[in-house]
Amino acid sequence: MAETIYDVAIIGGGPAGYTCGIRAAQLGLKVALIEKTDKLGGTCLHVGCIPTKAMLFSAEVWDHLKHAEGYGIDGVSAPKLNWDNLFKRKNDIIVKHTKGLDFLMKKNKITVFRGHGRMTGPAKDGVLTIDVTAEDKAKGQGAEAQAATKVQAKKIVLATGSDARMLPGYKADDTILTNIEILSLPAFPKSLVVIGSGAVGVEFASIFKSFGADVTILEALPRIVPVEDEDVSKELTRLFKKRGIDINTSCKVEKIEKTKGGVKVSFTDAAGKAQTKEAEKVLVAVGRGPRTTDAGIDKTNIQLDRGFIPVNEWMETSEPGVYAVGDIVAGLPQLAHVGAMEGVVVASKLAGKYARPVRKDRVPGCTYCDPQIGSVGLTEAQAKEKGYQVKVGKFPFVGNSKATIVDSHDGFVKVVSDAKYGEVLGVHIIGPQATELIAECVVALELEATVEELMFTIHAHPTLAESLLDGFSSVEGMAINV
Repeated sequence: MAETIYDVAIIGGGPAGYTCGIRAAQLGLKVALIEKTDKLGGTCLHVGCIPTKAMLFSAEVWDHLKHAEGYGIDGVSAPKLNWDNLFKRKNDIIVKHTKGLDFLMKKNKITVFRGHGRMTGPAKDGVLTIDVTAEDKAKGQGAEAQAATKVQAKKIVLATGSDARMLPGYKADDTILTNIEILSLPAFPKSLVVIGSGAVGVEFASIFKSFGADVTILEALPRIVPVEDEDVSKELTRLFKKRGIDINTSCKVEKIEKTKGGVKVSFTDAAGKAQTKEAEKVLVAVGRGPRTTDAGIDKTNIQLDRGFIPVNEWMETSEPGVYAVGDIVAGLPQLAHVGAMEGVVVASKLAGKYARPVRKDRVPGCTYCDPQIGSVGLTEAQAKEKGYQVKVGKFPFVGNSKATIVDSHDGFVKVVSDAKYGEVLGVHIIGPQATELIAECVVALELEATVEELMFTIHAHPTLAESLLDGFSSVEGMAINV
């Protein structure tokens, strides 16, 4: 039995887990972090957020090169895609930040145990125990980490993450892809069918279309990016079609068959008619499932909800002393920044410091396709469903001078407000740098700002952020630049 009793032991080294560990250590707690692979960072760093955004940046540069002469730059009229170098840059970014996490563990004196962690049951004399098996034959930091088979702690935080869901009856391979396989393709495919149009689906559709692939999207629901405001979905559909992306909504995938050239996808379209689409590859992007089947949860009082872990506002489970954060949590979005903040909330609470619960209606949603989408708060439909007297403003980027400068005129800022008190209920942006612009709107909602207050908040000129000033002013019909 390990002699050290940690204040908190965290199972999982992704954004939720390592953020929780770092904040707990900053607040003076003794922390153990258990990671079953040989690299910290989880899905986000290795096969999720970071590599996809690196590829999206390359795609953005590629799209700009198509108009280089118009920007006064000659000699780049025939750029060539170097797939190997694109992947090398992506991988270099991953390696850099993986090393950064290893440094942060040492800096904050967090003991890292390499291996698969499983809870052994309820606390005994106030101490919980985790069995750590070195299934991946990875080594930990320090002699204690290498030798240990059990980790004892006063509290446990589960941060085991999620896996990409696959359509029933199929397995991921070199033709039927998930986010993992598509990030290690040896060659660029000239055609791609994307099943699912959430953030993962539309981001990869955007990347591959930029580089010249024939891209088809198949979505079961009536509109793409279905969690977004309906106006945003309509605008993205219009702009994707303008780019030449084939979009099919309200359709059902019937089967996927391997062919000599790749794959054939059979589906029923919105009218009930049988259709087929052939491509070199198919990406299955139909959501992510919680990784909770082998963490010792069955030895606790925790009752899973469709595989997810129910928690209270402080992320505490029904098992005393056990918390859950990240993609495994029931009822909150599976986003890296949500998991990270959940980790901060738990660490602060365990250290007896100030904390605020994570609110679902204060979570920014960001999609990094072209054009980008950033949103927070209630959609127009949700606000009406909740009984608000809704007042909406909309400002197009075509009226923003910085959008003209960066050659990105498409999209708009949409503000949803409460007509009675003027409080901002939600902001929905589709257009240039929407994922950056949304941060101001999150602050506005956190501080319960009103449209009037924001109309008198000075925004620098010329900036894309000015579009927010016009967006808030448009609620009152007083946008300056339209």
